[in-house]
Amino acid sequence: MSEAELHVLKARLRGGILNKVNRGEYRCLLPTGFVYDDLGNVVLDPDSQVRETITYFFETFLRVGSASQTVKVFKKEGLLFPSRMRNAKFLVFQHLTASTALRMLNNPRYAGAYAYGRRHYRKLADGRKVPRKRDRNDWLACIPDAHPGYITWEQFQQNLTVLETNGRGYKVARSSPPREGAALMQGRAVCGRCGRHLRLRYATRRGRQEAWYVCDRAQGAHGEPTCQSIAGAPIDEAVGALVVASMTPAAVDLAWEIRREIEARHDEADRLRLRAIERAQFDADLAQRRFMLVDPSNRLVADTLEQEWNDKLRILADAREQRERSQQQERLILDDAIRDRLIAMTADFKTLWRDPSLANRERKRLLAYIVEDVTLLKLPGEWTTKIHVRFKAGKTETLTAQNPKTSAQQVKTQPEVLELIDKLLDDHTCSQIAQLLNDRGIRPGGCVRPGKANIRFDALRVSYIAQRYGLRSRRDRLRDRGMLTKLEAAARLGIHEATLTRWVEYGLVKRHAYNDYAFLYEVPDSHLPVKHSSRWDRLTDRATAARASAASKTL
Repeated sequence: MSEAELHVLKARLRGGILNKVNRGEYRCLLPTGFVYDDLGNVVLDPDSQVRETITYFFETFLRVGSASQTVKVFKKEGLLFPSRMRNAKFLVFQHLTASTALRMLNNPRYAGAYAYGRRHYRKLADGRKVPRKRDRNDWLACIPDAHPGYITWEQFQQNLTVLETNGRGYKVARSSPPREGAALMQGRAVCGRCGRHLRLRYATRRGRQEAWYVCDRAQGAHGEPTCQSIAGAPIDEAVGALVVASMTPAAVDLAWEIRREIEARHDEADRLRLRAIERAQFDADLAQRRFMLVDPSNRLVADTLEQEWNDKLRILADAREQRERSQQQERLILDDAIRDRLIAMTADFKTLWRDPSLANRERKRLLAYIVEDVTLLKLPGEWTTKIHVRFKAGKTETLTAQNPKTSAQQVKTQPEVLELIDKLLDDHTCSQIAQLLNDRGIRPGGCVRPGKANIRFDALRVSYIAQRYGLRSRRDRLRDRGMLTKLEAAARLGIHEATLTRWVEYGLVKRHAYNDYAFLYEVPDSHLPVKHSSRWDRLTDRATAARASAASKTL
């Protein structure tokens, strides 16, 4: 009976708590930024630094669209975030963490809603309690607009949608927040065949990083072939040119609006730093008053209070130094010369868009306000891609981009180089042609490839190109011009092959090389029948005259 009575009492107490929960009157532990007033109502924290910091946190998340990016912004600007220790009334300012950011974004109290029962506890065999999250539809109580908040309920729902989109898995199509990658269509490229969102792949090839839009979800899930794999550079260039053409009339207003937004952002950050300095000044003054009120003879207490005062002064000096350093970095926005440069750049939005100092994340954020999605369809049998751009306002545009050449096509010998080699084969050997091509700065494949500028032409490469593309060899060209081999020329002249070699040395007979070690001979008047003795005498006289001329030159 006593066990039954305890169970009934516990159930009645639990029922009373649930009744107060349904009315929104049950007092729970409040998150940082809220306190209970004297009447028990939930109000915003009276500390202005806490309120402004939390407001700036939600504004930053709305701008960057990612919890981790929000943490990076706070880290970059040197801002500390308030945190109230459990069951404690004092606040601690420390660096913002990703877990804190996610906890605030998922807490409906910041939207002014009273919520209870967002998680339930399951007891394990060893007695430990493990918390588990409930679905939003299973909360025990959710009363919107129950007390003041930092954001609206609609903004809270939108933040949850953004977090859910950012955290979706591999198989789900998603529009992710802008990141540092070079692909401008990140999260907005759609496959024109299956309708899925294309994934991004970055690869380092030929010394540079390339972006590719790939549709391989069906391959990973069902083993089907990859739908499409499209190079990202031509797509981004075509869409960027379209955006530049569309935004040129409004470029000036847009640039001024961006500048005003950046200045307002830095002013808000500077105001938070001033609040930190005010808090540090108050703590330092309080430590000074406590030190002044102590009895000087009580050195044990006086030394402790003096050390505390010095610590507070050191914190105050660090806060002032941090503000000065931040102001020097942000002075770039307020400089008149930079303003004039910005005005000059707005006259040509194309220059502003292609400015190397503009981060890719900023370009993606701009596209997010203009472009809804981009459907890509690689045409079969052609080296082109159809680009269907759908703008936010509903307008559509269709573009065509030329796909880059494959690796085999990029290293393929260009037609003009083939024509030049064909022309040079009439009068030069392969080694001579290779030297001429190298002297002219021509490299295999028709261009200098990054990281492989040391590749040059040689006789073997020229010979392979001539054979690969069906060019007539130099030997066949010389044979067509009536050239004879050494054996044929000696038989035609009726002399020995060694004598033919000496005649070549003395210039009586010309020979033409068709490679580095073989020759064909040009026999004069080889088509006329000449007696052996008369030809022998005539050639002997020429050889004697040549010998005499050489001797006279030597003397």
